[in-house]
Parts: sequence; structure tokens; C-alpha cells
Amino acid sequence: MKSVSLSIDGKKITAKEGTKILRAALENDIYIANLCAIKDKAEPNAACRLCFVEIEGEEEPVTACTREATDGMVVNTRGERALELARTGFELLMASHPVDCANCPANGVCELQKIAKHIGGKLKTKRFRQLLRELPIDDSNPLFTYDPNKCVLCGRCVWVCRQRKETALLGFAHRGFKRVVTTFAGEPIGAERCLDCSACVEVCPTRALAFKGGEKGLGYRGWVV
Repeated sequence: MKSVSLSIDGKKITAKEGTKILRAALENDIYIANLCAIKDKAEPNAACRLCFVEIEGEEEPVTACTREATDGMVVNTRGERALELARTGFELLMASHPVDCANCPANGVCELQKIAKHIGGKLKTKRFRQLLRELPIDDSNPLFTYDPNKCVLCGRCVWVCRQRKETALLGFAHRGFKRVVTTFAGEPIGAERCLDCSACVEVCPTRALAFKGGEKGLGYRGWVV
């Protein structure tokens, strides 16, 4: 397959033709904030709106997960317009996310903390009114708990669950502010077919899905492989 050469933040890299900018960057150790990126998914979710970058010669920032890298492209991940869009998207997300890092099992390994530091965003925003959902925590599974209030709707758990086609359990329900990750018919996540797998916990960036007993989980850093 043909390769293309491009520059990201001054670093010259090569990528296979058709590769998205986000993938090209992450595979070359250039971090771009993201929550919904899934390496093996054919089409990006493009849901989190955090991976904005600027491309030389173009007026408006673009999402790195949807734009293909092309030969000679010059990409700036630290442009102020791109970062401002990412900060706005991040603060809107955090306006409905409970922030209690000191008592959260994800503290220190949370993707939200990493993103806030990288883009100069705030975990507790004063720009937008806080709207918390206060949904019940599902403690029915003997291996892990599910706190939908910490869920950022990245879709990673849904995707990895559906790779187990015979036992897939998770999916999205409802729309807008009421949108949640849930099970078919709203069954408890401790249903019998979900007792031998914890892949969803391993890919959760916020510990909305968290092992019982303090296990770390989180076998990746911002990129499902």
C-alpha cells in the first residue's frame, strides 16, 4: 500500500494512504486528545469532538479522527483555535460529569485528567451550568460495578462487547441528555452471560466500569488496540 509523508507539530512522519490523522499521530507517539477513538473500527465514532487540529492552508480546524492524512500535509495539534474548540467540547462534557477525583478509583489514571492537562481545560467548569444525571449505580456483577454517572458515552465498551457477538450485552439507549450505555431491556449488568468477561472494564477511560476490589484495569492509554 502506498505511503504518504506529512508533518505533525514539526515532526516528519509517514503513514499508509487512507490513514486518519489521529491514528497517524498516536502511532508516532504524538498525543491528540480523544475519548472515542477505536483503532480497529472501520469508521470513527467522531462523537467526543476533542481531537481538533489545524491544517496549514485551511481556515477552520478539523477533527483528526475523520480527516485522512495526505502527502505533504502540515498539521498543528497545538493551534489556539483547535485547542479552544477542544476545551469547549471538554467543558460541556464535564458539565454533566461528577468530579470527585480524590474518591474516584480512576484518580491518577483517568483519561479525563490527562485530557484536561493536555488541552489546558478544566475538570470543574464555571462556564456552563452543571447538570448531573444522578442515575443509580449497577452493582449486580460480581466482578465490577457500573456507574452511568461517570460514563462519557465514548462507545468503547459497546464496541468491545459487540466483538463477542454471541454474548454481546451492551448498547446505547435514548437520545440527547438522557442517552446512556445500558443492557438489552435494561437488565442488570450482572446477567448470567456477562459473568465471564470484563473487556468493557479494561477499555473504560473513566472507571464508569470499575473492578471491585481495587484492581486497576485500564490496559490502554487513550487508544483501543
